Order: sequence, then structure tokens, then C-alpha cells
Amino acid sequence: MQDLEKQYARTFNTPSGRAVLQHMRKITIERILGPNATDDELRWMEANRAFVRQIESMIARTTKG
Repeated sequence: MQDLEKQYARTFNTPSGRAVLQHMRKITIERILGPNATDDELRWMEANRAFVRQIESMIARTTKG
């Protein structure tokens, strides 16, 4: 898994990669759904948030210990 984590880090550690990851973060993690959001919309958004967090986690593991 370390090799894959390094590949994620290399991919997103460029100006373009950082911009893309920031955009993904903005449209998922930082997005707030209103009180009228359906259960399906909430589940879909949470799945997308988890995906972005997974990418960030893989990148973060390359800089630890």
C-alpha cells in the first residue's frame, strides 16, 4: 500500500494536483446541504466526502514517520 500512497502523493503534490484536490474538498467536505436534503442526497454527499478524505489520508501517510 505504501507504493500506492506515494503515487497519490506524487499525483496531488503538483500545482494542478493541489488545485484539483482543493476543488474536490470544496464541493464535498466544505459543502453544506440544506435542511431539505433528502436521505439519498445526504448519503451520496457523505460517500463523496469519505472518498476525498481517503485521498487526503493516503497523502498524509507518506509524510509520517
